Amino acid sequence: MNTHILTLVFLLQCAFTFGLHFHPLDPLTPQEINKTSFIVKKSHLGNLKDLTFHYLDLEEPNKTHVLQWLSPNPSKKPPPPRRRSLVVVRAGGQTHELIIDLTTSKIVSSRIYTGHGFPSLTFIELFRASKLPLTYPPFKKSILDRALNISEVSCIPFTVGWYGEITTRREVKASCFYRDGSVNVFTRPIEGITVTIDVDSMQVVKYSDRFRKPLPDKEGNDFRTKHKPFPFSCNVSDTGFKILGNRVKWANWKFHVGFTARAGVTISTASVLDPRTKRFRRVMYRGHVSETFVPYMDPTYEWYYRTFMDIGEFGFGRSAVNLQPLIDCPQNAAFLDGHVAGPDGTAQRMTNVMCVFEKNGYGASFRHTEINVPGQVITSGEADISLVVRMVATLGNYDYIVDWEFKKNGAIRVGVDLTGVLEVKATSYTSNDQITDNVYGTLVAKNTIAVNHDHYLTYYLDLDVDGNGNSLVKAKLRTVRVTDVNKTSSRRKSYWTVVKETAKTEADGRVRLGSEPVELLIVNPKKKTKLGNTVGYRLIPEHLPATSLLTDDDYPEIRAGYTKYPVWVTAYNRSERWAGGFYSDRSRGDDGLAVWSSRNIFMVCLMGGQEQRDREQRHSDVVQRWVSSHSIPRGFSGYAHSSRWIYSSTFQFFR
Repeated sequence: MNTHILTLVFLLQCAFTFGLHFHPLDPLTPQEINKTSFIVKKSHLGNLKDLTFHYLDLEEPNKTHVLQWLSPNPSKKPPPPRRRSLVVVRAGGQTHELIIDLTTSKIVSSRIYTGHGFPSLTFIELFRASKLPLTYPPFKKSILDRALNISEVSCIPFTVGWYGEITTRREVKASCFYRDGSVNVFTRPIEGITVTIDVDSMQVVKYSDRFRKPLPDKEGNDFRTKHKPFPFSCNVSDTGFKILGNRVKWANWKFHVGFTARAGVTISTASVLDPRTKRFRRVMYRGHVSETFVPYMDPTYEWYYRTFMDIGEFGFGRSAVNLQPLIDCPQNAAFLDGHVAGPDGTAQRMTNVMCVFEKNGYGASFRHTEINVPGQVITSGEADISLVVRMVATLGNYDYIVDWEFKKNGAIRVGVDLTGVLEVKATSYTSNDQITDNVYGTLVAKNTIAVNHDHYLTYYLDLDVDGNGNSLVKAKLRTVRVTDVNKTSSRRKSYWTVVKETAKTEADGRVRLGSEPVELLIVNPKKKTKLGNTVGYRLIPEHLPATSLLTDDDYPEIRAGYTKYPVWVTAYNRSERWAGGFYSDRSRGDDGLAVWSSRNIFMVCLMGGQEQRDREQRHSDVVQRWVSSHSIPRGFSGYAHSSRWIYSSTFQFFR
């Protein structure tokens, strides 16, 4: 009898906790991940050879249903959206896509993917590929001929892209490095050797040893700091922030934070409090990093294929690292864990991969001194205190520090810091005076070339400013000549004015920043202020974004067509979240942001009405994707860990 009572209390407590903190966009729990894995393994796929889980995430629920469930009106609240998982596995040499209903424990959809591209590589595949050259006889001979100790060799598999092949296989090329006591592996490449590996069969299918170059010196390349972390805090406000489950509340903001294997940190249902009505107003439904593009500018055989799309090929979440107190995050930070599925489908806990903290910018978010009141000097202002959500993803030699920063004035600042170490090429040159040919980079140390390359990061931003029905408006600054001097009684000859153009199609939503003076606004034409102004947000680039300089017919650019414009706006489609396409590895550019935008769907706000487009529901009256891509500056003058390139954009509320 007592056992039954205890069980009842336990179940009631679980139900209460779930109801209190549950959010429809919560990441899959470890229990849900394991349940999904169990269902897949019990299906016909469990009998196939080499069943491997490559993607296991929450299937994006219907947006309308989510917003209705989150509505503060309890009388209109529907049941919560069904929890479903989207799964991509490899088995028997094929890619299988499944949707699992976690309520009924049934597979509701199952199909074999036959298009171009492959799912992301798993860490176990990368690990096995890294060890394969060390047992391959021709490679061992090459190492012996160079008088190197194979026990000091580390090999790193790189994705290979696509270069017009009609038939492709899952493939990586391994480049190898000689440690010899150094921990800075990437600075000591064994140049001239390329090992091509078939990932499915895990066999070497091509081997090349074309030349030799001197190894860069190991002295002076240790990236480890010798100073102990200095305790620092941000001298923040006395209000603090609250985290309940995946919900965060701070100052006048509330939002949902999640974590996925592909995107890493995700921000959802961000709303800001209206001080007059005391009600929260919607700003952003979904936001996360969508894709990267890192093309190296060396066209030689050993380097030409290095054109990485890290998020689709590896995963920002899978590559997230444990954040270090006092190095990555201040003393006042709260740390959050994430959960992903391993290659066997089992839930894996990733500890302290996100941190949340208040930050003092040591400046004023607003201030003014008034000296025109007789006998008084009046100064007032507010400290620049914000809330930051941070993660760090380490992709090979680079570390991406991704910040979402929320301001009390209603702005959201999206920032990326790039640090780490350089991936270099060995050379026989020891001085710039010796260089007679194109080295495709900069000599940064003896026998060491830092190859020119770009880092593009593209964000998916689904803005819902004051609700659905948003439109993109280009506020263009135009010069006007003063023609009627007598009427104006002015001695001026010119001034500028604002001409607003609403984007009507997705072609209008492709924007090249810097080509003309223009402000980009996401507005809700259904919502007006008391004065009749349209409510909206504007994009404020803190640096001029860059676009790709590769030619349109170059294969890496065909795959990464989304880098041709720094800003794209498209009609909402819940399946179109990944700028490089869902299957990025060895993709061919026939899926992704550039393709979706080329459909040129009519997307101006029509004050109502919906239509069905493609596989998903696309709203012709709603502009809900704002994807901006930007680049870290090209070229180098020193080691990456000794300097930092920062990009950020701010979404500023105006009314």
